[in-house]
Amino acid sequence: MKRIIPILFLFALLSSCQDINKNKSKENKNQLTIDSLSLEIMNETQRSWNAYKQYAWGHDALAPLSKSYSDWYEEPLYISTIDAYSTLYLMGLKEEAKEIENYVVDSLDFDKNIDAKIFEVNIRILGGLLAMYELSENPLVLEKARDFADRMMPAFDTKTGIPKYWVNLHSGITRGDTVNVAEAATYTMEMGILSYYTQDPKYYKAGKKATLAIYKRRSPIGLIGDVIDVESGEWISEQSHICAGVDSYYEYLYKSYLLFGDEELGRIWRESVANIQSYLAEEYDGRLWYGRVDMNTGKQVSSVITLYDAFFPAILALSGDTIRAIKLQQTWNWLWNQYGLEPMVYDYKKGTPNYPAYDLNPEIIESAYYLYQITGDSAYYNMNLNFWSDIKHYCRTDVAYTSVANVETMEKKDYMPTFFFAETLKYFYLTFSHDQNQFNFDEYVFNTEAHPFRRSNFDQEKAKAHLGFE
Repeated sequence: MKRIIPILFLFALLSSCQDINKNKSKENKNQLTIDSLSLEIMNETQRSWNAYKQYAWGHDALAPLSKSYSDWYEEPLYISTIDAYSTLYLMGLKEEAKEIENYVVDSLDFDKNIDAKIFEVNIRILGGLLAMYELSENPLVLEKARDFADRMMPAFDTKTGIPKYWVNLHSGITRGDTVNVAEAATYTMEMGILSYYTQDPKYYKAGKKATLAIYKRRSPIGLIGDVIDVESGEWISEQSHICAGVDSYYEYLYKSYLLFGDEELGRIWRESVANIQSYLAEEYDGRLWYGRVDMNTGKQVSSVITLYDAFFPAILALSGDTIRAIKLQQTWNWLWNQYGLEPMVYDYKKGTPNYPAYDLNPEIIESAYYLYQITGDSAYYNMNLNFWSDIKHYCRTDVAYTSVANVETMEKKDYMPTFFFAETLKYFYLTFSHDQNQFNFDEYVFNTEAHPFRRSNFDQEKAKAHLGFE
């Protein structure tokens, strides 16, 4: 027996070494897969960025099929350029990011005789510039951000404090009395960040006043409508939902509370989300949906949703409601897999796409990323792997990526939205590079255009003074 024990021990030791080597091999293989996926996203981002530079530099968006460009207004505002910065920076493409920073400081001039849409330029241009300042620490970038915000401010000079739809960046003349809720009240985050860095509370106060103006016009059952007159404060449409046109109002209630510690916004979020769950949430055909209801009665008026609604699992998970977040994400994943891409507008009771376009939207990808970070469940990693595979298959062109006109036929249309740089590619990269420990999800809050802001940069006691709230 004395001779047998060492032999058995030797066999056990050899077996254990083999298992360790197998495990190491498996780990190396997994790491190789992770590294190769994040590298692929980075390479595809760089390829698309090079196409933008070659065919659309200085303009707002790339037209990948015609190898041309499109602008939002009579003159370009360089929206893709600004939107792309934070993604390129996080990917380690510092040379490309520095080129944008230099361009912003040396060549960018917002003194243009054009009417800009307040909501769109706030999340893209102001948000993008503020992220650029935070990442680069270049005070000249902050000056550009402040200049742009000052050009936006006349829009908020209304009887309600809700901004007009358009503002002329040169003259300050405003127009457009009818806005949806997202256009009315998606400003607290960017304007709060600007107030913090400039120590001038006027920006946050304007953004928060608009948010409170919407909240104060809620119905007796605590719901808001979706379209409002900025001067009279009267609801033009009394549909209540979380769809495009309302979505980011709710998103900014929670994220602004999280970033700045404004308890009033936190209270409004908690109250609002409770009413959403009471009146909008619906189990239909074994899946969780959020329909459209009358703001006064809570009675459902429509089962039409938009792919923008897929942001909601992310904000639910971030605010601690992972059970509903998981169930809702499963619904959106099911819808994606019905077509291979999401239709822009879908009626979940009729089972038909009312508008079948897919514009490279990030929301479902964003929610999968959040749930992967918060739960650690690889199912959400695999969801994004599947979404990426489908986007490559249906949307990739010889120079970049393009939108799809119809998810039932996969006919392409000649447009690459600016948020493809800012959001879609970023959320894919952060998902697939997770194990490289280059970016800590818990340390950041993203604006609705996925521009990241480090939470530790905002002391919540100082925020009260800089932003002007109690």
